[in-house]
Amino acid sequence: MRGTMGTQGSPVKSYDYLLKFLLVGDSDVGKGEILDSLQDGSAESPYAYSSGIDYKTTTILLDGRRVKLELWDTSGQGRFCTIFRSYSRGAQGILLVYDITNRWSFDGIDRWIREIDEHAPGVPRILVGNRLHLAFKRQVPTEQARAYAEKNGMTFFEVSPLCNFNVIESFTELSRIVLMRHGMEKFWRPNRVFSLQDLCCRAIVSCTPVHLIDKLPLPVAIKSHLKSFSMANGMNAVMMHGRSYSLASASGEARATA
Repeated sequence: MRGTMGTQGSPVKSYDYLLKFLLVGDSDVGKGEILDSLQDGSAESPYAYSSGIDYKTTTILLDGRRVKLELWDTSGQGRFCTIFRSYSRGAQGILLVYDITNRWSFDGIDRWIREIDEHAPGVPRILVGNRLHLAFKRQVPTEQARAYAEKNGMTFFEVSPLCNFNVIESFTELSRIVLMRHGMEKFWRPNRVFSLQDLCCRAIVSCTPVHLIDKLPLPVAIKSHLKSFSMANGMNAVMMHGRSYSLASASGEARATA
């Protein structure tokens, strides 16, 4: 993790912190889909095409601070385990990704956790259930995945790159965990700045239950962003130990209070 500060005679960096995250999981769970959904970053890396590693950078805004993320995705195939061991050195955060429509990919998370415990012990990690837009084909219940994440001390997200749901929020939460672990919270919290978009989202979701956002006369992309904002900021969402965010948890709350 590197903070940056412009000094006389040196170029000013376009970010305040630089973090290296790994996306791990079995092949064909959609890690590439997650990276492809990030439109603002660079995909150029001297290692990406020669060693089976996909690479992407993106910059997020976290409480008024710019955090640049270097995202590395191994293919998930067994022959790339040695590559994971190499690239895990210096990683500050790990996203464990599975496909909610593929039970086998969820069962394989245990193997990846063992790899992480051996080669990157202590590195913060979160559990990500991908392809939420295919929930009608779901093989991994949300409640089971959430319980598994809590048992292993992880935050849990269900995401959909296709619908732009919870992708940025998952990266933002992992960044927050990493920075807080390294004592950086004190640097950004006093200077917290809300964007106009955040203020508008906050005003809307504060008076609109998440299960009614779809009924608002707004474009689909904006409604998707409002849902993500609501989940990520704990507004109208079910909050469990370790923080869990998913559409299922919100709709379950709505049914329970109906």
